[in-house]
Amino acid sequence: MNVPVFLARKVRHAPNGSFSATVTRIGVISIALGLAILIVAFAVLFGFKNTIQQKIFLFGAHLQVSKFSNNASYEETTLPLNTALYRDSTRIPGVQHIQAVALKAGILKTDEELTGVILKGVGRDYNWNLLRESLVAGTVPTVGADTGNGSTQLLLSQYMANQLKVKVGESIPLYFLGNPPRARKMTVVGIYDTGLEEVDKTIALGDIRLIQRLNRWGIDSVGTYEIFVKDFNKVETTADKVFDVMSPDMRLTRVTDQYRPLFDWMVLLDRNMVILLSLIGFVASFNMVSVLLVLIIERTPMIGLLKAIGSPNPLIQRLFVVVGLNMVGWGLLIGNVVGLGVCFIQDKFKLIPLDPKNYFMNYVPITWDWPTILILNAATVLIIALVLWIPTIIISRIQPVKALAFKK
Repeated sequence: MNVPVFLARKVRHAPNGSFSATVTRIGVISIALGLAILIVAFAVLFGFKNTIQQKIFLFGAHLQVSKFSNNASYEETTLPLNTALYRDSTRIPGVQHIQAVALKAGILKTDEELTGVILKGVGRDYNWNLLRESLVAGTVPTVGADTGNGSTQLLLSQYMANQLKVKVGESIPLYFLGNPPRARKMTVVGIYDTGLEEVDKTIALGDIRLIQRLNRWGIDSVGTYEIFVKDFNKVETTADKVFDVMSPDMRLTRVTDQYRPLFDWMVLLDRNMVILLSLIGFVASFNMVSVLLVLIIERTPMIGLLKAIGSPNPLIQRLFVVVGLNMVGWGLLIGNVVGLGVCFIQDKFKLIPLDPKNYFMNYVPITWDWPTILILNAATVLIIALVLWIPTIIISRIQPVKALAFKK
């Protein structure tokens, strides 16, 4: 028979209304509340980071390769498709997808309004999966080399559509600067909304063949290679592999450099989470030490009796550690139910809204990261199990004679 476990079962069933029963409930509640807050906090944190990253990746691939030049305008230097990097990209470790795009500045104008725009030309290799999630109306444009001189279908942001007062299906002239200026009548086939102001104010998507035609490029000439990696956490390693395949006249740009303020903001979120985690861990540990001290003091006569019949100090210490771990178990059960329940409700019903102008999204996002949830549970048990030994030190100082005469 495991003596500490047997005695712990007797100790933890304190009479209802007793002081020890009250502090035991406080200990369980503190653990449950701390764990529930951590689960919700990490789910929201990862939700924020993943949502913002996905929005950034809509128009900023993980890696971008362009022709090296001193030109700082949107008039790109041509980059051929017949390169080792474009042909053999799938053989580069860590690379998931590569697509060719081109940019050209222009002006969208209606009878009453006008706005500057950067037309991003894409081809048949463009991955629309991420962008389709941000569509609020219509569909994506038809693009590719089989469209002759280039499709005139256009995908606008909700911001530009509101500013120009246009809807899906309407036509709008797009003027390109030059000598003389040239215009194309574009048809709005879709409207997207990312919530990222610097993107929604400037980027419209169309056919790369149109830009190639306007720039007098061949069909094998593009402006930039956009490269997506398999694991964004290993983007630096993959970037080194891509750099080894690039020719000397190419330039590599990382999305973390292109949108540095947003990624710096996400790093700040990580630091705040570390502070929150430390505070909650300290409070939960302090509460458990206090609760166990109260239980030890209240059970002083029992400790004296156990010592009088020959029980060693380590056995009595293990007894109270088991009592504490039982409270931890109940705290974990309640904390997981509450934390996961709150996350499920928010993920399902989107009850907590956000201002997209400040947070780039309409509601608090939730990401289910089960490894992190398991780590939180394991860390809670480990940390509290370690601190539970601290209050049991006083057991070795309790003298049986004085303990048996102790009056509660």
